[in-house]
Amino acid sequence: MCLSIPSKVVSIDKEKATAVVDTMGVQREVGIDFIEDEVKLGDYVLIHIGFAMNIISEEEALASIETYREILELMDAEERERAIRDADRCEGG
Repeated sequence: MCLSIPSKVVSIDKEKATAVVDTMGVQREVGIDFIEDEVKLGDYVLIHIGFAMNIISEEEALASIETYREILELMDAEERERAIRDADRCEGG
């Protein structure tokens, strides 16, 4: 499923063109090659198959995250972590 939950940039490695992002408490490394503007610490990005695709405003990100929190509250802990971790993987059709 492709949810593209907004993720906050917490560190950047310009040499590797990667960033560590925090997606509702789950951290992972993503590529930042495809973003035209310079990615900065604290930016919110949308991720698709392991790459940050664009930067969105903090206001838009926080509104989306709140909606996702409401949905996630209905899941058990394992389902919740899996949904957050796998949100940007678009498998199937």
